[in-house]
Amino acid sequence: MSPLPGTRARYAVVGTGARAEMFVRALVREHADTAELVAFADVNQARMDAHNRWLGELGHRPVPTYHASDFTAMLAKERVDVVLVTSVDVTHDGYVVAALEAGCDVVCEKPMTTDAPRCQRILDAVRRTGRRVTVAFNYRYNPLHEQLRRLLADGAVGEIGSVHFEWLLDVRHGADYFRRWHRDKASSGGLMVHKASHHFDLVNWWLDATPVQVYAAGRLFFYGDDGRRHGYARDYDRAHASPAADDDPFALRLAEHPRLRELYLDAEVEDGYHRDRNVFAPGVSIEDDMAVLATYSTGATMTYHLTAYAPWEGYRVMVNGSRGRLELEVTESEFVSPAAAGALKGAALHGDQAAAEGGAATLTLRPFWAPPQRIEVDGYTRHGHGALALLTGLAANRSFDTGAPVRVADLLTLD
Repeated sequence: MSPLPGTRARYAVVGTGARAEMFVRALVREHADTAELVAFADVNQARMDAHNRWLGELGHRPVPTYHASDFTAMLAKERVDVVLVTSVDVTHDGYVVAALEAGCDVVCEKPMTTDAPRCQRILDAVRRTGRRVTVAFNYRYNPLHEQLRRLLADGAVGEIGSVHFEWLLDVRHGADYFRRWHRDKASSGGLMVHKASHHFDLVNWWLDATPVQVYAAGRLFFYGDDGRRHGYARDYDRAHASPAADDDPFALRLAEHPRLRELYLDAEVEDGYHRDRNVFAPGVSIEDDMAVLATYSTGATMTYHLTAYAPWEGYRVMVNGSRGRLELEVTESEFVSPAAAGALKGAALHGDQAAAEGGAATLTLRPFWAPPQRIEVDGYTRHGHGALALLTGLAANRSFDTGAPVRVADLLTLD
């Protein structure tokens, strides 16, 4: 379906967890002149009802709600032009393909999906239907990342030989992946797919290249049941109504977050989903410490490391070339206090943790035969594409399983 000229595109949202809120707000506020929100779909009525209450706070009427099993019927009845997919990652391909087959375009929250067969299914549907899938990667739009790309494209370091990329998630942000459904690799694809696809997309863009071969190693070191040996674990399964969680800096207290209480604590009677699992409880099947070695179509290599239990949050990128080296370091938080460890990233903070928030970035060019040059950054934006961004992460997961290098061409048919 395509909107008629001069009319607003009709949008439906499937998956009404916390991530959906930013898309909904954008539709009914910033893009209200070109977009119309017409329906919600989810497996949980209470979550859809919460979003409809919040629409009222924005001065918008409630929209019809549908159980996810009626997704295709919703598309026809509400005459949907574009579907926003913000459901659990492993369900993305089902909704994306159904929407494409119904004649809709799709905007999908990252990652597009969780494994190579599901990705191939989406690519085949795009070719078959001629419709469009857009994946919601936002890191390319950071002015700092655009500046780094311009410098590389202008030859600041000459021909690029290698990239080292280190990403650190602190024990507040990183821990949150181990409280919720992301802890199950079958649901999320693990952090190589769910989180690192952002970073691999940037490297593809900066190098103007695609990955050819990936070798990776990863393990669950800090979180999960085995992480109890580090001495942080408390004996409970989920934090709510668990006295053992009272003094746990890793515990998420849903009752103290009004939005999360509505979306999860008040809604769990319908589906039994617990948003506040103990990060050291059994059942974690994703890695928290991962290393990747990738080769690209230009001949360049990348070494990448993701740590999900760091004392500070940020990242370092180092690009080595035939004329020198370009170094970027970004600090998103200096440290995490025990009082703030159980808070969500971006939540209102006070005291020493508030002082630790914010953002700082340094960009340094180190040419051969000359002193280093500190480059003034164009702008730093805290972080509040599609199949190519998935390739490195999917290949890394395969390499975790096999212990061998993986050729990307063996995973997907892209042409």
